[in-house]
Amino acid sequence: MCGIAGFTADTLIEHPADAVIRAMCDALRHRGPDDEGYHTGGAVLGARRLSIIDVAGGHQPIANEDGTVWVVQNGEIYNFPDLRAEAARRGHQFRTRSDTEVLVHLYEDHGPDLVSRLEGMFAFAVWDARLRRLVLARDRMGKKPLHYARPRGGLVFASELKALLRHPAFRPALSAAALARYLAFDYVPAPLVIFDGVAKLPPGHVLVFEDGDARVSRYWDLPAPDTNSASAPEAADRLVQLLDAATARRLLSDVPLGAFLSGGIDSSAVAALMTRHSPSPVKTFSIAFEERSFDESRYAREVAACLGTDHHEEVMAPAVMAALAERLGEILDEPLADASILPTYLLSRFTRRSVTVALSGDGGDELFAGYPTYQAHQMARRLAWTPRPVLAGARALADRLPVSYSDFSLDFKIRRFLSGLGHPLALRHTLWLGTFGPDELSAVLAPDVWRAVEATDLLAEVRGHLRAAEDRGWLGTLLYLDAKLYLQDGVLVKVDRASMACSLEVRCPFLDTAVVEFASRLPAHQKLRGLTTKFLLKRALKGLLPDRILRRRKKGFGVPVGAWIRGPWRDLFGDVLGRERLARQGLLNPEAVARLLNEHVAGTHDHRKKLWNLFALQIWHRTYMEGGMPQPAHAGQQR
Repeated sequence: MCGIAGFTADTLIEHPADAVIRAMCDALRHRGPDDEGYHTGGAVLGARRLSIIDVAGGHQPIANEDGTVWVVQNGEIYNFPDLRAEAARRGHQFRTRSDTEVLVHLYEDHGPDLVSRLEGMFAFAVWDARLRRLVLARDRMGKKPLHYARPRGGLVFASELKALLRHPAFRPALSAAALARYLAFDYVPAPLVIFDGVAKLPPGHVLVFEDGDARVSRYWDLPAPDTNSASAPEAADRLVQLLDAATARRLLSDVPLGAFLSGGIDSSAVAALMTRHSPSPVKTFSIAFEERSFDESRYAREVAACLGTDHHEEVMAPAVMAALAERLGEILDEPLADASILPTYLLSRFTRRSVTVALSGDGGDELFAGYPTYQAHQMARRLAWTPRPVLAGARALADRLPVSYSDFSLDFKIRRFLSGLGHPLALRHTLWLGTFGPDELSAVLAPDVWRAVEATDLLAEVRGHLRAAEDRGWLGTLLYLDAKLYLQDGVLVKVDRASMACSLEVRCPFLDTAVVEFASRLPAHQKLRGLTTKFLLKRALKGLLPDRILRRRKKGFGVPVGAWIRGPWRDLFGDVLGRERLARQGLLNPEAVARLLNEHVAGTHDHRKKLWNLFALQIWHRTYMEGGMPQPAHAGQQR
């Protein structure tokens, strides 16, 4: 696991290449505290390394035998032992035991198409000195990040924006289009980046930069459902086999491993499968909350006792969370409105005291239809006939319900459900998962910024994915959208930034290519049956996990934001979202934000989601735009 960065020599004029690449990699020290390495030539490569495999010998960058091909990698190639053996049979010489060295020899034999042979989580750069070609690639599901820019006709890349900002040719300016997407989705969807002139390399894509031209191409996509798939008993058996093999692959390490354990189905399944392959008790880790409606620790303890794991638990208090919330900008590259990044970071920090690698259950909900949203869509489809006047009346009645700030409270669910009724599938899904609808942006944005984005198609990325998801059925379409948007640009970004900020590597068996492709081909009725979510996964895990765990309701990794804004976080939110500060900044409408905050504190409305979205934006802005980062142009300014 590493942080990587680099650039072509033509992006520099007056600055020495070695000083620039060292500065870029210094910004990634948290991703790789154990080692650093650099290559300068036609392309400049740098890596900060978190040593996992071949701790002593896996120094990066790594070259082929004659030094004409160089590579830096962030991530792990799980099938590298087999690939290494194949390369050795073809006559390639190896100097290390690391997975990264396999990449240079695969590139020699297969060129940019080497990615199709890899199983893992990765973002890497290959420099071919003979062809003067730079190749960037990212794993299929987007576990590992990679950003790039094209200053002066060259190319600059890095794992995180923090490193790009250290390159002297990069002049950041806030993207109004990306800002509007953030407010709507709670994250910035790929390939957009919060800064103009930068892009995320999408998951499952390769970029080839040669002769001044950058070509981006897709090498993989989620397969469509197969109506001729196996029966439920056969599919359940096959699923357990695939998950078991995926878990075993992710136990390859020269440093200690453990597992995140929430007590939910996905993390519990991973922990259970780990125990099959571990000669000693698996170390498991969880976070507890004092607020009972948000706390899952009792389920985690139950699973740990059943599996016989060496379980560790830490209780998080509001004051600890508040101190971390003020530091969000240091962890994130872009605004990200998922408050669960706070416990994810604290869980990662807590886990890192004992192990260097942790396995998690990320991806299970998006692959097997685990979210309550899918149940809500099932119900909404049955109510599609509801007349508009009836809907308006129901929404008016829902607005009069008493406000509760518990986790996923009944009043919150009713209001959220009614807000999406009457809309097409994709828009309904966006409204349910996101924060500010298109009709709300004009009120919350400052007038100048709104004029810069009012003609923007906020659903452009959604529509692009919808075209790729044709003929998948309504559930298949939603699962495809969630994999391509919410999972890749929200959940996995959260986990990567939170864990790597603590120098912890997180591996996800559910995102193994064989598991993902198997799940994607399953017909809808094997995922959502009536209102039963994860139908096949629960059947597959019967006997592996206690029935009580398999039957329990879905519970997210939530934070009591709503209650804390009215209590211990009241002054913090009042300061960060203060009228004078927002007026000086010029991005948001101070009066509209003040109204949201006042109504929430008074207890007349539940604006926790909107307020956290705006708070995260402001914390990010304070760090990147008002702190030591280069000062960008105004959001509405054209470049």
